[in-house]
Amino acid sequence: MTEAHILVVDDDERIRSLLRRFLMRSGYLVTTARDAEHARRLLAGLDFDLIVLDVMMPGEDGFSLTRDLRKRMTTPILLLTAKGETGDRITGLESGADDYLPKPFEPRELLLRIAAILRRMPATEARGPKFLTLGGLRYDVDKGDLWQGEVPVRLTGTEQVLMRRLADTPGAPVSRTDLIEELGRSPSEEAGDNSERAIDVQITRLRRKIEPDPREPRFLQTVRGLGYMLVPD
Repeated sequence: MTEAHILVVDDDERIRSLLRRFLMRSGYLVTTARDAEHARRLLAGLDFDLIVLDVMMPGEDGFSLTRDLRKRMTTPILLLTAKGETGDRITGLESGADDYLPKPFEPRELLLRIAAILRRMPATEARGPKFLTLGGLRYDVDKGDLWQGEVPVRLTGTEQVLMRRLADTPGAPVSRTDLIEELGRSPSEEAGDNSERAIDVQITRLRRKIEPDPREPRFLQTVRGLGYMLVPD
């Protein structure tokens, strides 16, 4: 399966959650943003292979954000909108979007359009390895691999997702809610307390693999009232 990283930008929490789960089940890595401002913060620190962007958002709309992004990046953009008129499609394409899909749409059509866009893109230039050092461990941000010297440290699927999300923003706290959503579960799908306790359990297990003393975490810190934070050397 592909491991292309997709940014989904939509102000509707339900749609964000549905798209995340659907795209993750289809083999993509997915990060979500709730509005243009949130998307800008993510794009300032992360590289994405494609942006799925809703047009009709409060504040800055998708057309405006697309035009601004095109001034400094070539990341392909697929616009989603409830507007299906020809004039709106032209506006979207003129703003710099690579494709345009009116709502409502069939999920399989979205997948086909994403695949078509990615096929058209030239092979990604090697950006060089990106590593985070955690004492005697080395984490490959691009590949999601953890190494102790030349020996790989095995991470479960859940631990891989947590490490990827925490490594996306090293030195910045990530809320339990964000971690729950990253794992493809909406907090409303089960009791919030149970979801958060499950995250705490997974963090404890991850600490056993990366911390010299899991009882005194140095690299995977708890930020009281906020969540967890990865603090590399």
